[in-house]
Amino acid sequence: MKSKVAKRVQNLLKKIDDGKLYDIDSGINVVKSLASAKFDETVELALRLGVDPRHADQMIRGAVVLPHGTGKKVRVAVFAKGIKADEAKEAGADVVGDEDLAEEIKNGNIDFDMVIATPDMMALVGKVGRILGPKGLMPNPKTGTVTAEVSKAVANAKSGQINFRVDKKGNIHAPIGKVSFSEDKIKDNMLELVKTINRLKPASTKGKFIRGGALSLTMSPSVKLDTQILMDVK
Repeated sequence: MKSKVAKRVQNLLKKIDDGKLYDIDSGINVVKSLASAKFDETVELALRLGVDPRHADQMIRGAVVLPHGTGKKVRVAVFAKGIKADEAKEAGADVVGDEDLAEEIKNGNIDFDMVIATPDMMALVGKVGRILGPKGLMPNPKTGTVTAEVSKAVANAKSGQINFRVDKKGNIHAPIGKVSFSEDKIKDNMLELVKTINRLKPASTKGKFIRGGALSLTMSPSVKLDTQILMDVK
């Protein structure tokens, strides 16, 4: 006897044409129709890039502020002292500190989704790098999370900034909103992310840059996208 989960997935698969590569509009339309959970599922974009992350110049990572945010309330921690700490608090950071913040992290108290640090704090941040790194929380200049402009960084984080990077196999997975968002809002967010990734295409890559693309929900199968359309997003 099939489980309820297996039955649910089978019913969702009937809504997808497995042999079709969807354009952006129809892909979003279909993925929204796959909502089946009792919560507001996240819409995720997955891309397979024609890069070899073992080469430093092909390690693609960056950040983008989604026009309509992610639909998730983001808690931000900031490593800063003095005036910069005051600026971070005024900008709405949830946790601000230096040695005390590092100690909290060492004790396993990580109640935040993004970490920002001023450049002078990076030696301290490095001491908890082994904890933050695996969780994807390590501040990095390429994502704008190591900066003296803490007010701007906190504002970006709160308004929908996502950080992305290729994994060992050249894949990027990133949230682009919630299934409750309108199709237009999901599309705007998706185009902003794809545009940013296309701009980061290394000169040394050969062949197709985007070799695979798919949209999915937290609890759904994926909808394959036309990669040529994605590469044309500028």
